[in-house]
Amino acid sequence: MSRSWDIKHDLCDAINAHDLDRVLEFYAPDAVYVAPAGVAEGREQISWLYEQFFRGFPDLHLTAWYEVECDNPAVTEWTITGTHRGPFLLPDGREVEGTGRPITLRATCLSHIEDGKISTHREYFDQLELYTQLGFGLTEQRTACMQATASGREGRRR
Repeated sequence: MSRSWDIKHDLCDAINAHDLDRVLEFYAPDAVYVAPAGVAEGREQISWLYEQFFRGFPDLHLTAWYEVECDNPAVTEWTITGTHRGPFLLPDGREVEGTGRPITLRATCLSHIEDGKISTHREYFDQLELYTQLGFGLTEQRTACMQATASGREGRRR
């Protein structure tokens, strides 16, 4: 077991405890965090991303189920679970209040570690899977598409 993996395991414990101060201790001051929600540079922005998930999913929990046998980057596959109970910011800037819906997401992350701190962390998960589980399917788009198709058919009949 390398120091990189110790850092990853300790980071997971801090995330599961929702201990934001401890989470940030594992990141270099100029670390970069890349996620489906965007890119965060530095601890302040990284903190903001974690806060969004901790507020929206107060029982957020990561379970690592596969670790790639290399030290750097340290690569992990996770299952992320939680219940949407608090406000959660969507990419378009709207904030959605808790729906009470549970989520289970498959995710992968890669952490590059330099001098005992995470310098780059890349998190990958399917946002559509998340939004679908929260009840934000493609209903609005489907309805608009069906209306456009129906009016197109109407226009051809005339």
